[in-house]
Formats: sequence, structure tokens, C-alpha cells
Amino acid sequence: MSRRHAITTGCVLVITTLTSAPVPAIAQVRAANAPAVPAWKPPAGMIEALQRDLHLTREQAQTRLLNETRLATVEADLRGKLGARFAGSWFVGTVAQRLVVATTSEADIPQIVATGARAEIVSRSLSDLAAIKEQVDNTPAAHKDTGAVRYIDVRSNKVVVLSKDVAVASNALEASGTDPVAVKVEPSNETPQLLDDLVGGNAYYIGTTERCSIGFPVTRGTQNGFVSAGHCGKQGETTSGSNWTAQGVFQGSSFPDSDYAWVSVNANWTPKPAVNNGSGGTVPVAGARPAIEGASVCRSGSTTGWHCGTIQQRDTSVTYPQGTVYQLARTSVCAEPGDSGGSFISVDQAQGVTSGGSGNCTAGGVTYFQPVDEILSAYGLTLMTVGAGTPPAATPPTATPPGTTPPSTLPPGASPCTGYPKTAAGKLNNGQSAYQPNNLYYQTAAPGRQSACLDSDDNVDFDLFLQKWNGTSWVTVAASDSPGPDEQVGYTGTRGYYRYRVTSASGSGSYTLKYKTS
Repeated sequence: MSRRHAITTGCVLVITTLTSAPVPAIAQVRAANAPAVPAWKPPAGMIEALQRDLHLTREQAQTRLLNETRLATVEADLRGKLGARFAGSWFVGTVAQRLVVATTSEADIPQIVATGARAEIVSRSLSDLAAIKEQVDNTPAAHKDTGAVRYIDVRSNKVVVLSKDVAVASNALEASGTDPVAVKVEPSNETPQLLDDLVGGNAYYIGTTERCSIGFPVTRGTQNGFVSAGHCGKQGETTSGSNWTAQGVFQGSSFPDSDYAWVSVNANWTPKPAVNNGSGGTVPVAGARPAIEGASVCRSGSTTGWHCGTIQQRDTSVTYPQGTVYQLARTSVCAEPGDSGGSFISVDQAQGVTSGGSGNCTAGGVTYFQPVDEILSAYGLTLMTVGAGTPPAATPPTATPPGTTPPSTLPPGASPCTGYPKTAAGKLNNGQSAYQPNNLYYQTAAPGRQSACLDSDDNVDFDLFLQKWNGTSWVTVAASDSPGPDEQVGYTGTRGYYRYRVTSASGSGSYTLKYKTS
């Protein structure tokens, strides 16, 4: 397949430290019209894996996933509005508390800042960087002298080449006529290898010995199957399941250039919209929305099981000994031989299938995945998702955020807010927001439960968010955004500064907020 695929974004995650800070100033309030957080529950096993692999507390892991889910809608809206001026986006912070959006025009700053995101002004758009990277990929000496890995780094607004010999790589690029300002060479000993081997396990087998990992279940018409890595098998080769019984046939396979394949399965195999979470459970697959760079991502494979990290860059070209693959995503997740073809998932959104990497899950490493949307498009496949198939019983697809109480189902006109000792009230016009109590915040002296109930006029859609000060900014830790006027939230956390944001998603009217503090 041509390397000229759809352009995607890329960046390196920046980790910041949560520190104590003086009482927060109201001037640091985030934009009032920030989009509401969709209701969701972290998939089983994901919080624990993020704690282990990103060295987070449980609360930090929960907050990070909540922020990533909320800010993904902001990023998608800005990407569309900026169009050709868009130059990439990325998350900043240990808990992904800030979204950064780059543009080539200063005129875009107000609309970026209005969403609560941070604006970066750069000289090259994402499409400019893609053209420069393609020139680097097409340089005759590129694969030999300029390193095995090339990618777009939107944080530096450059194309990066990883090389074991910076001087040799720089000379080769200069001789090719590439822009030395737009391309930088960084020292690296990374030598990506494909991740297949001859060991048995929870996987599928090609022939009698070779093993790979299932990616995501798919359908094409009435035929069931799954996607995996292209280097795992050729079209027409047969597969066996982890129990060595007949399973399926490779219907299509591409490698190198791309690294993907799809396998049709026989009637004895029932595909499920789920990914093994490595601890006896599964993570539901709800869609295939590409995650923002810097977002959390987890991988499931038959050798090393379940591991998590972050998406570092997209639009990455990797030269393996067997050939070059384009348009991969680069991650900080570890992997080992036999994990090839396995699933990459961000919260409940399918991201791609494992291609190859460097390092291992003892010392750490870098792993690349082939984006799943390209595989679906190439073969006319439909991803199996919850709602389209049978959702895993342990993880309903329509759950609420951590610590959030489901929306009230009381009859119209009945108040759900009883037993709360503190009260705040106000009025909102359509699209407005307010912060309570009294446009300020409150402080808790000890860990405990924060809970609140919002009672609004009928015929409006007001939403409720609980935010906590993390030392540098306000972070949403619980949310309720049902399509009705009344909402309830609850959250158990550490001591600190808290506030509530009441937002009008639709309509104008009055509201009463009742709440408890620890």
C-alpha cells in the first residue's frame, strides 16, 4: 500500500510533577464553555496497569483517563476548525491536565484558549511536516545512513531522525537537500525488530510453530474474523487457535510498507468486542477513535500480557531488517516476541495492532503499532464493538465516571436533593457556566467524600462537574452530564481545594446546588 496515508498528529508526552501550592487564584479558572465529560467507567484492569507502568497513584490514573476522555472532544473540534493551519496537538502533565494545540496563525489563539487549551504558534503545519518527512523517507541513503526510525515531532515542529551516528546521518540528509532547520537528528541505539517467535501461549499459530497475537475481532458481511500484523502470515496461510484447533485463513496481508492482515475464522470461533486485560477479565471495544498524542494506551499480547504507556508520535517510519513500514505510531509501551499483532487500546477505543519494537518488558522499551482504521479501510472490514455485539458482562458500556452517581430517575418536578447540609444557588443563560460556592472554592482538611446534587428548572439541560486544584490547574475529578436538568456527583479523594462547575448545555433558568464536604 502507498505510504501516502491520511495525516495524523504526533508528539512526545511531557510529564510534570504535582506539587503543593498556595490557595488558587480565581484568575486561573478554566474557560466556562469547556465541553462536558461524557459518562464512562475505566475498563477493568486499566487503572492497575497505568499505576504500574506510568508510576501513578490510583487517583492519578483515574483522573488521567477522565481528562483524556474529556479533552478528546475539544481537540477534535479544534482540529476541524483550524483546518490547514492545524500543526498538531498533545497532552501535558502527569494526569494529562492540559491540552496543547499548535497552529501556524496567531489569529487562532482566541478560539484555542477559549476551550481551555494552550495555543502554540509554529512555522510549519502538520501537512508541511508530512511532506518533509516523505522527502526524508525517499532519500536514497535514508534507511542505511539516517537511522531506522523517522517521525514527525509536533512539539518541536520538526521531523526527527533517530540514528546511531549523528554525523553520518546529518551529512546524508544535507546531501539529499532536506531543510536542515525542519529536520533534526537525535542519537539513539534503537533497533526495531518484528515481534514474532516460536513459543506457545494464549495466541494463534501459523503453521506448526510460529505464533502471533490476535488484534481486534472484525466482520466483513456475514464473515467473522480478526485483524493482526501483516508480517505474521501471508494470504492463504491457515491458522490454529491457542488450543491448536483449526481456526481460520489469512484473507489479506501487507508487509512491508504496511504491517497488517485479516484472518477469517470458522464457525467454531465466536469473536467478541473485547481485549484481554491480563488479569482474567476483558476491556470492551467501543470504537476506533484515534487517541491524542501523549494519551494513555495499553497493549495486550500473548507473550507479556497487558502493559500500558503513552502514545509518543504518529506518522513514524520504521526500517526493520525485512523492510520499511510507514505511518506507524510510536509508544512507550513494552513488548516482546510473540506479542506481534496484539491489540493497542486507549480507554475503550481500538488504536491498532502491534508491529515491532525495541527493548523488553523487564528493562522497558519502545513499541510501534499499525493504526486500525487503515486496516479496516483497506479490506472493507467492520470493527466489532459493544452495541454491535455482546458486551462483556463485567464492563457495561454505559457506566458513569469514577465516583459519579448515575443520573436521577425521579418523576418530573420532584427534587432529588435531600440530606445535603450546604446550599448554593444561581441562574444560567444558555451556554454559560458558574463556579460554586460563590465563584470560589472550599478546602478540606482531611481525605474524605465530596458529594453534590444539582436541582435545576425543568426544560433545561444543566451539567455538574467537581474539580480539584492539583497545584497548577483545576482538574475535573467527577462529572454528571445527563440530558436532564438534575445531576448528582460523588468523589472520594485526598484533602485539598475543591469547587463545582455548573454548566448550561441547553436552556436558561435557575438552579440550586446542595453539597457535602469531608
